[in-house]
Amino acid sequence: MSSIGRFGSAFSAVWLCAALVGCAVGPDYKTPDMAVPASWANAAKSAGPQPAQLADWWTSFGDATLSELIEEAVRKNLDVASAKAKIREARATRREKFGALAPTLEATASATANRSASGTMVSTQGSSGGTQAVSGANQSAAASNYSLFQGGFDASWELDIFGANYRSAEAATYSLQAAQEDLNDTLLTLIGDVAKYYVQARGYAARAALARQTAEAYRDTAVLARRKFEAGTTSAADAAKAEGQTYSAEADVASLDASYSEAVHRLGVLLGDGPEALVSRLSAKAAIPVPPASPRAGVPADILQSRPDVRKAERQLAEATAKIGKAEAALYPSVSLTGNISTTGLQLGELAKSSSIGFAIGPSLSLPLFNGGQLRAEVEVAEAQRDQYFVALRSTVLTALEDVENALVSLAQDRRRLDKLTASSRSYADAYELSRALYTAGGQSFLDVLDAERSLYTARDSLLQTQVSAATSYISLCKALGGGWNRPVDSSRPEIVDTHTGPHLRTRY
Repeated sequence: MSSIGRFGSAFSAVWLCAALVGCAVGPDYKTPDMAVPASWANAAKSAGPQPAQLADWWTSFGDATLSELIEEAVRKNLDVASAKAKIREARATRREKFGALAPTLEATASATANRSASGTMVSTQGSSGGTQAVSGANQSAAASNYSLFQGGFDASWELDIFGANYRSAEAATYSLQAAQEDLNDTLLTLIGDVAKYYVQARGYAARAALARQTAEAYRDTAVLARRKFEAGTTSAADAAKAEGQTYSAEADVASLDASYSEAVHRLGVLLGDGPEALVSRLSAKAAIPVPPASPRAGVPADILQSRPDVRKAERQLAEATAKIGKAEAALYPSVSLTGNISTTGLQLGELAKSSSIGFAIGPSLSLPLFNGGQLRAEVEVAEAQRDQYFVALRSTVLTALEDVENALVSLAQDRRRLDKLTASSRSYADAYELSRALYTAGGQSFLDVLDAERSLYTARDSLLQTQVSAATSYISLCKALGGGWNRPVDSSRPEIVDTHTGPHLRTRY
């Protein structure tokens, strides 16, 4: 065998092995190491490194209405529905990319009616008894009609020697996983928002009730001041100040009622309903939800697994890494194997019997030679995009750490503030009762009574605001630690089910 023949055989063997085993170009993804602290700076030292217990954390409030609203929001929220649709899109894209790894096979058939005409020689008998051929203008045309039937199969298979299709399928897999984490992140945000707006609504309702109660107390004080003024024991200024304080409290009622309505309207939209959907349902009075003891914060490394936004960012980095290999594979040759088989007959019944059969099979090679640097530029674009996703992952991790630390500080300080304001409210209540009694007996000025009333109202209102703040900080901490929806969510059912999608008459143009 000649050297050229041996080289050709070796080359063929190499290509055959590469086609059967397969390879890939570009970087293989590895989960990057994220530097995180060993412990939380603001967590209670007695908590230890135990992982956070976040399953259905909202039920720890003991508020049945809140739990019902969250269950409904998970089923009906529009952002959740959109995230489900993105998962279905990612699944279909993944099937499409994996389909490119397999051979394709198409069936073909045709039927044609044909007409052909051919020149014929017309024979004539001469006087000598010989035969003469007449051509040119004396030639006649004989026409024939026939039908031609053909059927066959076309097949092709891109061998994907350098892994372009493999990298595309790999990227699609990561994209699907990122879409699933996006749904988890949407659920985490939704649950936190429903809990937050519910607590705020209860807080606004409680503060509005306090403002109404205080306005009535101010009104009684104003009536008392008016009577004393008419009796000549006090000044008109005292009566006017008492009435002004009453109007201020009534103005607070209007402002708090508006804020309450806005929170209720927001809850209705979060549940996928209209803004007014929950107005009557939440009209019954209820206390501000009281947060339980702080959940275990675990260690900072836990959030790398518990936070869906971190997991999503990591999957997006993996997807971008796989796309580098896809772009780089375009720099190398591509090999496809194509083939076809066909049968031809003059009658339809002959296709399976006495028809003529032909086939063709062979490889095709495509090698990029010159493209003005476009393919190399596409690789550099993919690498730059990968770097962007890596930076985004680092930023997401840092934001997650910040969220937890902030929530830990806020919750701890809100609890301390709550204790102080509870004691302050009791003291101001005692001071108000004493001032009113002394004023009635003539032993204290009216300004002291007004000041005691105003201080008591401010202390009680601050106490209610801090109760809301403490509950909100607890919600923020559970969100920051990655607490979300831990039950399965069906994302396979579409929002719109099309009917009559098969062949039908057009009705619109």
